[in-house]
Amino acid sequence: MTRVWDVPVHDSTRVRDARVAAEEAAALAGLDGPRTADAALVATELATNLLKHARGGQLLVEAVPAPGGRSEALLVQIVAVDHGPGMSDVPAALGDGFSTAGSLGAGLGTCRRLSDDFDLHSVLGRGTVALARIGGAAASHGRRAPADAPSPHSPAAVLAGGVNIPFRGGECSGDAWTCVRDGDLLTLMMADGLGHGPGAARASAAAVAEVRRSAHLPPAELLRRLDGALRGTRGAAVGVARLDLRAGRLRFAGIGNIGARLREGDSWRHLISRPGIVGVHRPTTLPETEADWAADRLLVLHSDGLPSRWAPPADPRLLSADPALTAAVTVRDAGSSARPVRDDTAVAVLSPSPSDRP
Repeated sequence: MTRVWDVPVHDSTRVRDARVAAEEAAALAGLDGPRTADAALVATELATNLLKHARGGQLLVEAVPAPGGRSEALLVQIVAVDHGPGMSDVPAALGDGFSTAGSLGAGLGTCRRLSDDFDLHSVLGRGTVALARIGGAAASHGRRAPADAPSPHSPAAVLAGGVNIPFRGGECSGDAWTCVRDGDLLTLMMADGLGHGPGAARASAAAVAEVRRSAHLPPAELLRRLDGALRGTRGAAVGVARLDLRAGRLRFAGIGNIGARLREGDSWRHLISRPGIVGVHRPTTLPETEADWAADRLLVLHSDGLPSRWAPPADPRLLSADPALTAAVTVRDAGSSARPVRDDTAVAVLSPSPSDRP
């Protein structure tokens, strides 16, 4: 099941909760002592920054697969989200020797060095989202390369990443996503277990397990295989996208309320799912949508926890950001106090790797 630590950081007592969340996620990911300490330090610093500079925010901690989909090793992903004043000088904040008053003195520069992946997006008056991933020897090849270089464990051409937020701060989410790379084929799947809580999480976890076994299948056939695998569970809405990197073609098929949007140049295209519930009621026919893939494309899959009228990322910086950062900003900007979250929410993004972007 998808275990997510959703830590609201609104007073100093929650900084310890952030550190404990990182330590527990590190245990789940199988990190050793030194890397666990690194994850705890990064979580502590990011939580402290939320208090010092944004008067609070949200920290999401999770054990996730590497962005390229080739390795089954897990990394600890830490995402700090706020609606604060934003940063006027991001390069200075990321530089060595820059630290936050009253913090550990580590600063964002040290957080970046400790992380296998680090990215940050900030807009004056709208807030900041920071992303860090920390892995062990099996998941990474050392520390983060310079900001203008591709991630050291990113395969050529594409990266996938996402965020997952449990309903009402629950320990597990009924939503799940996974990415599997097999040669020139990459499969991205989003599942939304019916309802929320442990029963929904078991359904989406069964979908993830089957995709990792059967990712070689095209989307429609994989959905038929998933329908059998989810029998006996509550069932789930599922969307499957498969990218053939050699051919430059994307194929998508979905059942239920999984949203899918593809950026093509300056416009966004909806990819349509069929009504039904995988594992309960599968439609007889499952047509696939096909589209060209190029260096300016971006694919977003999401569960129905995201408001139906969410706006795709418009800031051009997000089109070349880490896909999990793009997902986190999308979730943050789609929500408001007038539209409270009523379900688990997951967003996964597929994007060109830094070396392949225009």
